[in-house]
Amino acid sequence: MGRISKMPVELPAMEIGAMVGDWWEEINESTQWQDGIFYALCGAYALVSAVALIQLIRIELRVPEYGWTTQKVFHLMNFIVNGVRAIVFGFHKQVFTMNPQALVLVLLDLPGLLFFSTYTLLVLFWAEIYHQARSLPTDKLRVVYISVNVAMYFVQVCIWVYLWVDDNSIVELIGKIFIAVVSILAALGFLVYGGRLFFMLRRFPIESKGRRKKLHEVGSVTAICFTCFLIRCFVIFLSAFDADASLDVLDHPVLNLIYYMLVEILPSALVLFILRKLPPKRISAQYHPIRSEQARIAAKNATQRATYEPRPERSGKKSRSEGNTKCSRRTKA
Repeated sequence: MGRISKMPVELPAMEIGAMVGDWWEEINESTQWQDGIFYALCGAYALVSAVALIQLIRIELRVPEYGWTTQKVFHLMNFIVNGVRAIVFGFHKQVFTMNPQALVLVLLDLPGLLFFSTYTLLVLFWAEIYHQARSLPTDKLRVVYISVNVAMYFVQVCIWVYLWVDDNSIVELIGKIFIAVVSILAALGFLVYGGRLFFMLRRFPIESKGRRKKLHEVGSVTAICFTCFLIRCFVIFLSAFDADASLDVLDHPVLNLIYYMLVEILPSALVLFILRKLPPKRISAQYHPIRSEQARIAAKNATQRATYEPRPERSGKKSRSEGNTKCSRRTKA
């Protein structure tokens, strides 16, 4: 009996590409797929926003006496950013069909700018810790943070106002490039100060559980935020020159799903999970906004150095004892 050989069925690469392209177009043009994807994004953002609000309430109940710390502001801004995104995608049909087009750009770009302000707050916090540990001045760090954010919002508002008056494609292109530049600056900020703090903690001589946890925390948050801002920069820069990669239209739901999941939803959820630890209760000397272990480790190091330094009082004690011996000899005499 002859053997029946099975011939492998191979599809040409062009046919596979055509099939994927047809599937992509079918989903993009389907109203049901559009509604399903945008409502899924709305639900995901609402969930992250609720988690941030719950964490904010837990921190406030734990340490109400400290007022608005950096940790509380960070969670509040996470709640606002994700809540606004949830509302925008919940009303996606009305948002994407607004006139003029500048309104659509405002509703889609403003949460992205707030996301920048929220997460560069971590860069500011790490920069303050690094400068304090190196005995460097920290006065200008907050000024730089506020100045960068004010300049960013001012330039972006000017672009929106110009587009409202004159819907110019060149100005819209400049606006996208500007957001891409802002994103790469945020990525570099995380790389510089997150990397510096990570290696500073890694070189720390004393091994402890708190040090290991803080090392893992700083390294993980740095990698997550650097990656998400880098992806944001690349996609926005690409969409500025390729209309097929545009995120500001209703008929690109799959691209919107992938983009917002990678650059906002997953990073926010992971960072909130990593920073879920509550501040210590009733220990005012040890609690700082999001600082926890880094500042305590530096203080502990200084304390231990001071403990093991040779003390000069021994010479004084010796001279005092010699004086007592001489006095006793005179008394005997």
